[in-house]
Amino acid sequence: MNIFRLAGDMTHLISVLVLLLKIYATKSCSGISLKTQELYAIVFLARYLDLFTDFISLYNTVMKLVFIGSSLAIVWCMRYHRVVRRSYDRELDTFRYWILVAACSVLALVLHEKFTLQEVFWAFSIYLEAVAILPQLVLLQRSGNVDNLTGQYVFFLGAYRAFYILNWIYRYLTEPHFTRWISCVSGLVQTALYADFFYYYFISWKNNAKLQLPA
Repeated sequence: MNIFRLAGDMTHLISVLVLLLKIYATKSCSGISLKTQELYAIVFLARYLDLFTDFISLYNTVMKLVFIGSSLAIVWCMRYHRVVRRSYDRELDTFRYWILVAACSVLALVLHEKFTLQEVFWAFSIYLEAVAILPQLVLLQRSGNVDNLTGQYVFFLGAYRAFYILNWIYRYLTEPHFTRWISCVSGLVQTALYADFFYYYFISWKNNAKLQLPA
């Protein structure tokens, strides 16, 4: 554990709390991609299979349970909550995300650090997380206008990965046997996908204006 990973974990947690606040306070999921949320649920379920085999620390276990539980709760609300589901932008959220799942599955079978069930699922989750935000970004571009809580959610989600890049750099410099290259490359790809959003987010913040993305 280092300050960069802690900052990454906290910004990730904040992004989840912001999204839960939006859904439960406004009873609306407008502007949120169900497909992205389902991809994140798959990511966490695949990555944290070691919950049943390894105990690292109480902090680690709690964070894993929080991310699994929150992602499943968000998906449930968007699909089945009688009020929340009415605001789902089904017409805009049409990204064919099964392509991402299939591509990441094949990639994980080919590129992994060790050919075991747990390691292949871990690699799959890393690859899938790198592109899971794509349906959300596409939905926001199609809608144009981005409400404040949705913008904050995506911003903190992107900041989480930026902090993790600093964490990997720190670990590479301080740990002689740090070899998580899959995380590093995937993290760079994921952060790059946020570049356009970050630019318009900064412009809206600088001009104190509503966040708008080009269609």
